[in-house]
Amino acid sequence: MTMPVALGDAGLEARARQSLGSSERAIYEMVAHAIDAHGLGGGRLVDVGCGGGALWRELSSRFSAYCGLDAVRYGAFPADLEFRAVDLDSAAWPIEPRSADLVVAVETIEHLENPWAFLRQLASIARPGAGVIVTTPNQLSLLSLLTLGTKRRFSAFQDAHYPAHRTALLASDLARVARAAGLIVSAIAFSTSGRVPVTPWHYPAALSRAFPRALSDNLMIVARKPT
Repeated sequence: MTMPVALGDAGLEARARQSLGSSERAIYEMVAHAIDAHGLGGGRLVDVGCGGGALWRELSSRFSAYCGLDAVRYGAFPADLEFRAVDLDSAAWPIEPRSADLVVAVETIEHLENPWAFLRQLASIARPGAGVIVTTPNQLSLLSLLTLGTKRRFSAFQDAHYPAHRTALLASDLARVARAAGLIVSAIAFSTSGRVPVTPWHYPAALSRAFPRALSDNLMIVARKPT
């Protein structure tokens, strides 16, 4: 495994190492589908919490420019891509306001202390009319609800996930936070990929598509900045 280069905060680096800098392919595919469905491609993509840059490998044909923001630069992050190191819990980010045609934060908001401040930052980066996409674990999946009932923890927020995972949000919470940041919510969607409780297996894709909220491990909100 390649090791990340960090900002210098030992606690921040430890949390970044715990996340491994990557997400499930189903999440990237969910984001790609939303971009196509809502006409959000083109221009500059800003990938907040970019990890090893896997999202760009999925979306590179849809955009002309890319910038990745994260607390660490992972060894897997392509050397030829723009990267800016930032503590995403801080108030000042090293990127120009209104400079992105699409802002995406894949499985990042749950790592942070203040989702309201985070969404305001995402909104500030977006140009007027630009899109903002945020994904996070789905707390209302069958797996998560069963874990909550038996262990008194959401599935993605058990002791083993702390301190990397800090803030659990429902879809309704995420929509409320986005609107408070001045964004117009276009859609809430689910990854249609979910693990069967107490097994390493995933539900059949057709079944997950039939019951997306219950059988998806992750959710996504799609929003736009007003013009």
